Amino acid sequence: MSTRGTDFLDRWIRSNVPGTVGADVISVAELTQRLFADAKKVGISSTEIEEDTGSVYEAVLDAIVHHDAGLAD
Repeated sequence: MSTRGTDFLDRWIRSNVPGTVGADVISVAELTQRLFADAKKVGISSTEIEEDTGSVYEAVLDAIVHHDAGLAD
């Protein structure tokens, strides 16, 4: 279990998802690739992130969908 990977994912999503408009396949895939690139820069592998969180793609998509749902409130 990697707390470091999970913490990085949570911080990254909070910093990068609020500016995302819509949840189409391309934007989610691009965000996922950016997340992995940013993680690699600080020495965190995709495996380290996914071993505790599962699919990063699904985590990013979920964050976008829930963020968009919150905007209507």
